[in-house]
Amino acid sequence: MAETLNYGDVVKSTTYADDEYSHALFTEMRNNDPVAWIDEETHRPFWAITKHADVIEISRASDKFINAPRPILVDKAEEARREDMQVQSRVLIGVDGEDHKALRDLTKDWFLPESLKLLEPQVRELAKETVDHMLSLGEEIDFVKDVAVWYPLRVIMKILGTPEDKDEMMLTLTQQMFGANDPDIKREFSDEERMALFGEFYQYCMQVTNDRRQHPEGDLASVIANGKIHGEQISDLDLMGYFLIVASAGHDTTSSSTAGAIHALMQHPDEMTKLRDNPDLMPTMVDESIRWVTPVKHFMRTATEDYELRGTKIKAGEAVMLLYPSANRDEDVFDAPFEFRADRRPNRHLAFGHGAHHCLGNLLAKTEMRILYEEMFARVKSIEPNGKAKLIESSFVSGLKTLPVRIKPM
Repeated sequence: MAETLNYGDVVKSTTYADDEYSHALFTEMRNNDPVAWIDEETHRPFWAITKHADVIEISRASDKFINAPRPILVDKAEEARREDMQVQSRVLIGVDGEDHKALRDLTKDWFLPESLKLLEPQVRELAKETVDHMLSLGEEIDFVKDVAVWYPLRVIMKILGTPEDKDEMMLTLTQQMFGANDPDIKREFSDEERMALFGEFYQYCMQVTNDRRQHPEGDLASVIANGKIHGEQISDLDLMGYFLIVASAGHDTTSSSTAGAIHALMQHPDEMTKLRDNPDLMPTMVDESIRWVTPVKHFMRTATEDYELRGTKIKAGEAVMLLYPSANRDEDVFDAPFEFRADRRPNRHLAFGHGAHHCLGNLLAKTEMRILYEEMFARVKSIEPNGKAKLIESSFVSGLKTLPVRIKPM
């Protein structure tokens, strides 16, 4: 296998749809070139960072490695297209410094454990409805398309206080953002159609915002709509970015982990038995499944000054790619990293990032997953594979796109 590994494959969407190849590649890089220079014709060059300790070091140095202007990896053609369209972005993943802190502070209290505790009854009701629907479909289902895609989306919609008739718009938006390179998911959008989709989203955001400013409720949309940044009412650009990151990232990453956990448990039946015999392991199993899937494959950072890492000099202006799936299989940190363990402790995974940009919604994601599995395992006698699982082709956010299963109810 080692002879066929190509470090440049870290830029390819297809790499992340092949677990065996991607992890062989990352292991080779960790062991032999953990700060690897990647210079492919299709992309601007960058350093690939594959060790857990190095990802933490760079993430902590948020003044020396910033998100703007290149928060994620896109090819040269896409960069040119965005420049031609004058696409502007003010989502959290592309903002640094005081602006980033101000935007996070706007909603950080909403995502605290005591706040989420108040939300649990609504999440549990959605979980029960999801299990009801799942069982109504019969014994043979696709767990991704019938369960994992919709449950986190409806939780997010409930949190934002938005009606279910906007589910399809949100799903399309998410798939275009995160799965656009996958041949089974992507739709050939023209620039005009893509702008129309984001235009529809913008108009809807403004409709919700105007309503919440006149009639604030206890939902996240009200917090965002009435927020102040540096003492001023949040701008339309920041407002759109906030709704966009909550609605899309909060949905797609959780969806990937939700399906990935079921897939991992079916691949490791002893761990499934362990979990059923010890329901108290649900929180650790959820954390392990998030490490196992690592739905966010990377973020990019740009050096603001010369920096030395493992004896390699990264020059000011050069970019680094933080490869989270690699960090989450680092043998120096995890005991038997290629084993799925429902009771893994400690579990210092980096699937939610680290440092200033650590995911705001990490506790919400884990709460959603835990509650769904509690409801599901209380009513499902067995769940077994019923066909081949397939992964999404995406170098940014990816997980399973299909997971055929056979379910036996209690």
